[in-house]
Amino acid sequence: MNVGKSKRARVALSAFAIGALGAGVVVAAPWSTSTTSTEASIELVSTATCYDMVSIAIGGRGDTPREGVKWLTTPDGERLPAAMSGDYSSDWIDQVVRAPNNGNVVPDSYAAVYVEYPADMASYENAVQTGVTNSQTIMKSITASCPKTRFAIVGYSEGADVARRTAMEVGNQVADADGQYGIVDPSQVVGVVILADAGRVAGEGPFPGADNPFGNPDGFDTKYQNGSSAVSGQGALPGTSGGFGALDGRVASFCSEGDLTCALPENTSLLHLAANLGRQVNADALEKDNLTPATGADLALALGRIAVNAFNDIASQPNWMQSDETFLDVLIKVSEPNYKPGTVTTPVSAEVDGEQEPIETGQMVDMVYLPQKIFREITGFLSSNQNTVAVVMNDPYGLTLGPGSGHHFDYWRDADVANGKPLTSAQYAGAWLTELLEEANKGEPVKTKEVQEKAGRAAVQAITASVTTTSATPTATTTAPVTSSPVTTSPVTTSPVVTPVLPAAPAPATEAPATEAPATETVTTPECTIPVEGETPVEGAPPVCVTTTETAAATASETVVPTTTEVVPAG
Repeated sequence: MNVGKSKRARVALSAFAIGALGAGVVVAAPWSTSTTSTEASIELVSTATCYDMVSIAIGGRGDTPREGVKWLTTPDGERLPAAMSGDYSSDWIDQVVRAPNNGNVVPDSYAAVYVEYPADMASYENAVQTGVTNSQTIMKSITASCPKTRFAIVGYSEGADVARRTAMEVGNQVADADGQYGIVDPSQVVGVVILADAGRVAGEGPFPGADNPFGNPDGFDTKYQNGSSAVSGQGALPGTSGGFGALDGRVASFCSEGDLTCALPENTSLLHLAANLGRQVNADALEKDNLTPATGADLALALGRIAVNAFNDIASQPNWMQSDETFLDVLIKVSEPNYKPGTVTTPVSAEVDGEQEPIETGQMVDMVYLPQKIFREITGFLSSNQNTVAVVMNDPYGLTLGPGSGHHFDYWRDADVANGKPLTSAQYAGAWLTELLEEANKGEPVKTKEVQEKAGRAAVQAITASVTTTSATPTATTTAPVTSSPVTTSPVTTSPVVTPVLPAAPAPATEAPATEAPATETVTTPECTIPVEGETPVEGAPPVCVTTTETAAATASETVVPTTTEVVPAG
């Protein structure tokens, strides 16, 4: 009985879970500064040390530093909402943000810090915005002491939403009259890693804005995968989508096929509506207690608010009856937490001296359009939900969050050597961050679009100058006299015309059969049994990823990425 009840509750919560792994309207403070200076159990860590690069790590649901860790502080001792990675450990994010320490980098030139934020499903929208605020606070505080420090932003699950919004705000800033930015200079953010991106756009490759959006971020030559097929569907929270501005090309947005947080099939409008609703109720309480008077009242309040906003939105559009917008479209629009209600402009009939005022001409016109509007409502509902039933019948909760099999955990086990994907998403992200740190160690310019375009223009100018210099060099020519005869019809013989000498292109080499064995690289692929995020394993002990080693031919154009054969916890 309890097992069946639990399963039904999970299925009922699937739409909430796939939306953003969270929801809520509880207001949470951005971060607390109270009493930390007097608590002996907390040892403060100073940010006085400047690093070449710092990764801002944002975990998913429940994966965030709590009281009792060593908090990061400003040089004057003010507590920051973060802990150093050495003082807080995440089974999910560590493999990415700790990878640079294993590379060929300058010792003590790198650090990763974990952001503190609610990370719950009771206050989703406020929790995410708190995470964004805290991430920006950390970057601004570090920059104030260390203006040359570069940043990477890494987020998973609920933290992926935080990472996306943080990166979008940084990348789309406009400098003030003095050339200063409100958060940090976008050029300081050298890489963004988003694992399970709920704001992913349909058809988008893993590297939005890059020259090769399906292959690699700009400036990193190692290919993520062969081919250019996009993961099907789109993010479950399309209202959080948007461009990254100046950070385009420096973003890796990974999504696994079957992870409904980022690969929700198209034409599932009711699931989008449910996901938006899930962001406005206490889903933690609903999941724990099921439908009770308290959780029912919370749900009814959210539904009532959405309905009122929908009717008000329709009333603000005088020609809504003639439009193609359906009532379901309106519900989805107004269910976005950032929806701003419009002004009601449609005339409403009123009583005059106790009698009903006659229907106005505009309302009469609306009545004429009523049959056509009803037809549009029916066809629009059916067409926009063609895949809803199929998704629900396939158990979206199990497909996405099932213990050990849910696709929401694929990013640590999704290598596919046979099909041109030698590294897992987490391994690839770690290798990319390692190279970004190596560039920071060397003081190389950040590979922004502007830097690459400038380098391209400089190369063209150098070639042009070389051509001009070479063509201006006097070249001796020999012209044979013209031989002709009035009697014969022999063709005129002239010497070849001599053209300016250009820089010689290398002659094509004659290819010989390869005699060497192809280069190989060792690829470590973790095979994991991973529980639902936030849940305790059945046996009481944390499961692990047991790594296996595979060998694949490495192409000449790819960079060999260091791998490890350590036993990796998979939380």
